[in-house]
Amino acid sequence: RLPGRVLELVFSYLELRELRSCALVCKLWHRVLHGDENSEVWRSLAARCLAEEALRTDILCNVPTYKGKVRAFHHAFSTNDCSRNVYIKKNGFTLHRNPIAQSTDGARTKIGFSEGRHAWEVWWEGPLGTVAVIGIATKRAAMQCQGYVALLGSDDQSWGWNLVDNNLLHNGEVNGSFPQCNNAPKYQIGERIRVILDMEDKTLAFERGYEFLGVAFRGLPKVCLYPAVSAVYGNTEVTLVYLGKPLDG
Repeated sequence: RLPGRVLELVFSYLELRELRSCALVCKLWHRVLHGDENSEVWRSLAARCLAEEALRTDILCNVPTYKGKVRAFHHAFSTNDCSRNVYIKKNGFTLHRNPIAQSTDGARTKIGFSEGRHAWEVWWEGPLGTVAVIGIATKRAAMQCQGYVALLGSDDQSWGWNLVDNNLLHNGEVNGSFPQCNNAPKYQIGERIRVILDMEDKTLAFERGYEFLGVAFRGLPKVCLYPAVSAVYGNTEVTLVYLGKPLDG
């Protein structure tokens, strides 16, 4: 039974997979690892796996702990599951769409969800163009197609909200306008939209700032669903940050 401070020092040299195994050894080890989300263990791991830009800028400003920042990195856009016309910037969280004509391009995150409640933020850091969609997709949904179309929501494998015209999209159809209010404000560049996926209630909802906009989709299938986006404007950039379990109220 080593003192907690000694265990913390030892754990600070380990990688995430090793830490997961250590947490299963005994209650003391689990408590040392998960009792303080800003401990030297998570601070050290964040410094090793996150880019300096991600830690130095306001990308992760709404993720208060180092453990949360590490978790957000592991839930970020996948470099292997996106259109060939986009790349993930060195900060690890921002998608850059190359200026390719007549193409719609998307990306999924590294990890999807089949249970639990999850929240993440998405924001555009460049022009929206004619189509800019945020939402969710299964692994089977396409991440690239010809033309400028609402790719996310174009089939039965994805659900999206087009920030350009406020339309909800699924299975190639418009499922109404969102949010459901008169003269709904248009999305402003840089504005963070919070997406809330509830796999227990099978719903997808959105928030703007601290305002809950309502449930956009109900009756989601019990399959693995991934946070996703699709864009058409050349050199536009989209950032996605996983927040963890949503806070009620």
